Amino acid sequence: MPLPRLGGIRIAGTGMALPSRQVSNADIAQTVDTTAEWIEQRTGIKSRFISPAGQTTRELAVAAARQALANAGMTPSELDLVIVATMTPDMACPSTAALVVAELGAVPAGALDISVACSGFVYGMNHAAALIASGFYKTILVIGAETMSRITNFEDRRTCILFGDAASCVILTSKGAVPGQGCLHQSMNSDGRAWQELYLPTCDAHLPAGPNSTFNGKLGTLQMNGQEVFKFAVTTTQKAIEEALAASGVNVSELAMIVPHQSNFRILDLIRTRLELKPEQVYVNIDRYGNTSAASVGLCLHELMETKRLKQGDLVLFAAIGGGMAWTTSLWRL
Repeated sequence: MPLPRLGGIRIAGTGMALPSRQVSNADIAQTVDTTAEWIEQRTGIKSRFISPAGQTTRELAVAAARQALANAGMTPSELDLVIVATMTPDMACPSTAALVVAELGAVPAGALDISVACSGFVYGMNHAAALIASGFYKTILVIGAETMSRITNFEDRRTCILFGDAASCVILTSKGAVPGQGCLHQSMNSDGRAWQELYLPTCDAHLPAGPNSTFNGKLGTLQMNGQEVFKFAVTTTQKAIEEALAASGVNVSELAMIVPHQSNFRILDLIRTRLELKPEQVYVNIDRYGNTSAASVGLCLHELMETKRLKQGDLVLFAAIGGGMAWTTSLWRL
């Protein structure tokens, strides 16, 4: 059976927001046993942004959304739905998306949070594309927003060197779209059997059994088996990209850009090498922001749009992998 082509959807606007405080590798090295050079060599990260006490995920999300609306020349009343991808919501209830809708003045737009860690932004784009293609929705705001510093143990060298706070967003709409524009292929996948490689326990019952636990001793903070996540990310992302291209009949040389989740520069570079991609075909900004989880792909997209490195008609493949384990791809004709 041929795959559906979710066409007639365009990117109307993008936005991003960062905390005011930029934290360098040298700053991190003052609190844990590491050096600025070691962090950059192992991860590609030079700095990240950390929220001050009291700054919420919602605040970053709203700031990014307002920029996207301005760039799109739209008003909040034009939004039919707001999707927020986050693993750091302000509260379990209400959803962060509902708070964003209210603060933007987009009532009565629908509101939906999704939680698939670093895969969240691309999952959100896929949800939005399918909903717009159904004809029931015309304009959807997708936000990836995280305050990862709230769930980071800054005494754990394995994780505290990696993560940063940020929000990013994209407005997708059928208004003004041309035939063939939009999502050509999408996939959303998971393998919960590997959950213990990257997880966030809040009580002792959440800790995996066995002698090989990577628990850092602090509940409520992210736990990660770096070596296993590295191997899983490289193999799974490469396979997912190859499957997306094969399913859509697109050759890798036809891609204007692959926009991957920014997890680790070594992961990105290894995937690029295996797929025989040119350096300019893979967008990288992890050096400036670190791993911002659900916000990372949207940060890349916003920068690409702002610098006009992408144009109408370009083929762009979004790919992400995160805790869960969950992974996803989304191929677009802009």
